[in-house]
Amino acid sequence: MHVPLRAARLLTRRVVRPVLGTRLSPARQRQVIDALMRFPVLPRGTTIEHTSLGGVPADRITTPASNPDHALLYLHGGAHIVGSPLTHRAAATHLADATGAVAHVLDHRLAPEHPYPAAVDDALAAYRALLDGGLAPERIVVAGDSAGGGLALALALRAHATGIARPAALGLVSPWVDARLDGLAEHVDDPLLTRGWLELGATSYAARHREHPEVSPLLADPADLATLPPLFVHAASDELFVDDVERFVATARAAGATVTYRRLEGHWHVTHLYAGTVRAATEVVRELGGWLRSALPNGQGVS
Repeated sequence: MHVPLRAARLLTRRVVRPVLGTRLSPARQRQVIDALMRFPVLPRGTTIEHTSLGGVPADRITTPASNPDHALLYLHGGAHIVGSPLTHRAAATHLADATGAVAHVLDHRLAPEHPYPAAVDDALAAYRALLDGGLAPERIVVAGDSAGGGLALALALRAHATGIARPAALGLVSPWVDARLDGLAEHVDDPLLTRGWLELGATSYAARHREHPEVSPLLADPADLATLPPLFVHAASDELFVDDVERFVATARAAGATVTYRRLEGHWHVTHLYAGTVRAATEVVRELGGWLRSALPNGQGVS
């Protein structure tokens, strides 16, 4: 079954977007979104194990294409207040399949119960656990979408600051890179994101820390951005984050980071969540996974 992209856009606007706002509490939003995303379409032969990584709950996902010597650490989005391994199971599983890695989808702590730096601490603990388990850093890639994309950048910056070897590459899907919300592309028709919901997320998670580089990587020192591993970045033409993402791409490149960027025309914020159901979503996930695969041993090398 393949749902047309236009139908998925309508579903997002009419069913998902009303849940994500200020009317429902974050706890209630989590319940509803988990229910909506409960039946993903996954590659045949997928296995899922509920486990933990560095003391943080996680789903360990393996597909027939997964090399047990390669790891994908996936950090989910949700404005830091919602989201789970369940809501992002389709995107993470299809990405693992395309990457040829075992996925570890982290169930990191969320705000407002656990504000910054809890999520960064969890991500670092999980990454260190992969290293301590015997995986070389060049065999680990990290990916994340939206708030999880910003969290992936925060993890890389924290790892460098604490002397931990960086992963082979980062895959970023519409990363949230500026919690100040000053640069949102409000001229676009985003069927998912609203300023009100992002403001709730930023306030709940960051409070007075909105300008900290681990919260707003766009504001990181260029010398720190230069230490990032190679990046592959997607942003959508029809999302509030597109201008901020493109500013980050330009800033990281100017600092000396290696960045591959593609703007997805006709897509909205993290259409990747429909992988397995919407052909266009599956295709962009496979594009990202192919690039991540090339960053791992026996790949062709990133460019």
